[in-house]
Amino acid sequence: MHTMDTPSRAVTLASWFCQLLAAGILLQTLFFKFSAAEESVYIFSTLGLEPVGRIGSGIAELIASVLLLIPATAAVGALLAMGIMAGAIVSHLTILGIEVKGDGGLLFGLALTVLVCAAVVLVLRRSHLPVVGRLLGATS
Repeated sequence: MHTMDTPSRAVTLASWFCQLLAAGILLQTLFFKFSAAEESVYIFSTLGLEPVGRIGSGIAELIASVLLLIPATAAVGALLAMGIMAGAIVSHLTILGIEVKGDGGLLFGLALTVLVCAAVVLVLRRSHLPVVGRLLGATS
């Protein structure tokens, strides 16, 4: 029998799927940010944030990824990932465009995927964030 404090197997599996997908995408992009790949330098130069924004966002994404992979901190990682991806999405919609350097919108799509996955994790693990949990209706 499951109580409010014990998530069902389906909820746990859904959360882990979203945690791993979001963290995997974030971790995969770190190579490009930290190696100063042409696309990353172009993006952050266009935003007027090269190299500080590129390195800073890479560090923030690394932290979010690690937090997402630890069950007790997954909700915090999800919240951080949502903030980072909101910034990326706004940058795409206002400055960069959906498609960057002929990527067919891949980076924009990945940002949306991480945002959605992080939102799912935040809702499913809201009891780990008391303030957010109260806002989203979880009991402590």
